[in-house]
Amino acid sequence: MGLYDTEDSVTRSFDEDFIPEEQLQAQWAEFIELKKVIVEQFHLQNRPARILDIGIGSGRIPKHLSGIPEIWEMIGSYDGIDNAPACINISKKLVSDLNIGNKVSVHFLEADQIHSLNKKFDLIVTTWFTAGNFNPENFPFEEYKESGQRLDLSKNERFEKVFSTAYDLLSVAGEIVIGSCYIDNDRTRKKQEAFYKKMGMTIITDARDEFTATKEKFWSQRFTREKMLNYFSYVPRQKITFTPLDTYNYAMMVRIKK
Repeated sequence: MGLYDTEDSVTRSFDEDFIPEEQLQAQWAEFIELKKVIVEQFHLQNRPARILDIGIGSGRIPKHLSGIPEIWEMIGSYDGIDNAPACINISKKLVSDLNIGNKVSVHFLEADQIHSLNKKFDLIVTTWFTAGNFNPENFPFEEYKESGQRLDLSKNERFEKVFSTAYDLLSVAGEIVIGSCYIDNDRTRKKQEAFYKKMGMTIITDARDEFTATKEKFWSQRFTREKMLNYFSYVPRQKITFTPLDTYNYAMMVRIKK
């Protein structure tokens, strides 16, 4: 069972009284930066922006965006996808409760199937550390801890497939925004592990790994700037920017412009 497989786990994982303070602050820092990007896209496109949210989760982003009329009017459409039924149920209820279904559509869809939406987007976003959840296919959760082998993440074909497809779906002058990303260092690793243990999970990785995984099949990668530049090698480097979301090297935002 994964972190977002039940509505109870979703509710708890987004509960501001339960999640760690550094995650809460990264969450709001990414939202502030995201508002700036939406304003930029509105002016670049000279029309309301078309947005795709990969991993809509509890619907937090459209909820807060819709509460700001000056920003909401800059958004023409907002498509959100998720592969967790519990997240789909919660976000669809949110859309209905807020009466924002004229702009927001929620789709039960795997991230590597976004081409099936048959649309172009001005802004494709992942938030709340979602970009780190794309574990390689057939990762051996059951045997990894005892195997003694370390996973080589110089390539991550699943991550690269998702975001290369996203890049192809961008309109002219559009961009991908990877919101909160864990930065790869030992202090961040320990904070990740503490939170997953608090969620009742069993850690199967250690300090030698660039990611944290659990026996319950939850997987979360940490990143360096060099790693991101390597994964987006098809994008000119000057079109990739990094924004720290705190002063203690915990999380960052990555912007990839078309």
